[in-house]
Amino acid sequence: MVLMYVRFPLSLRNVEDLLFERGIDICHETVRLWWNRFGPLFAGEVRRRRVSRMRGFRHWRWHLDEMYVRLNGEMVYLWRAVDQEGEILESYVTKTRDKKAALAFMKKALKRHGSPEAITTDGLRSYGAALSELGNREKQEVGRWANNRVENSHLPFRRRERAMLRFRQMRTLQKFASVHANVHNLFNHERHLVDRQTYKQRRSAALAEWQALAS
Repeated sequence: MVLMYVRFPLSLRNVEDLLFERGIDICHETVRLWWNRFGPLFAGEVRRRRVSRMRGFRHWRWHLDEMYVRLNGEMVYLWRAVDQEGEILESYVTKTRDKKAALAFMKKALKRHGSPEAITTDGLRSYGAALSELGNREKQEVGRWANNRVENSHLPFRRRERAMLRFRQMRTLQKFASVHANVHNLFNHERHLVDRQTYKQRRSAALAEWQALAS
């Protein structure tokens, strides 16, 4: 139930109807309750396993970017940190995109994941100011096309945003963005880059890991 709602661009009522076809009769509010309660727990464990594997990894590169999200008619900012493999490391929501917001976002990412070898950003000056205060300005790289990795990572979230008819509270946006990012990481096999057999093996391994977490 949680996997269906978070992984695929489905609404609460879509999940209710799909489960009903499988003989499971529940209300869409039950789906909401379950993902709110168990989604962050599952996503947190996925993230912890990922962090333990990647800490100390040499040649680790981060890509940072911020995207607009409409919240009750007001624009807020969803900051994203993505590594060179397309894994979403951190998602952080703020009302502004100034130095203070960039600094809070970077501190959270660095504390949780450690320090990378290089950090690629766009031309937003808030990044440079925050990195200077953190003593990491020499790691910053700025390029017009260098940040395509993180910009492409926004697309799955945009599909979910449309399916959910946008968000209404910053707290809900922050929770869903974090959960969705970690679930997306687990099942992101870049199937266009591997053969069918390799993709099936990776998909089975990811599903087995999720079932172990949910059991």
